[in-house]
Amino acid sequence: MDSISVQEAAGGATAEMLDEGAKLQRLRECLSRLGLRAELRASMPALLVHRPDVGLPLWVFVGYGGAYYSWQSAEKRHPVADVAGAALALAEYIRGRVF
Repeated sequence: MDSISVQEAAGGATAEMLDEGAKLQRLRECLSRLGLRAELRASMPALLVHRPDVGLPLWVFVGYGGAYYSWQSAEKRHPVADVAGAALALAEYIRGRVF
């Protein structure tokens, strides 16, 4: 019997990428409840958050060993253990209330 790697079994994605994707999906769901549109990107583990008005969208990644959501070139971050808090922080940031 031939064995395959985790990456092959996941269609090219590593287990770490799948975990990041799940964390980003939870964040997307919380952002949606706050009225913000966000979409997961299939080509990379990232969340594209659209601004409610004009302006460039915001990319959100899972970084720091999977412990934090990060955005704004990793200048801003929030623990992944607090998804609701991260969604609120992102909503305030993207709506221009926090710089």
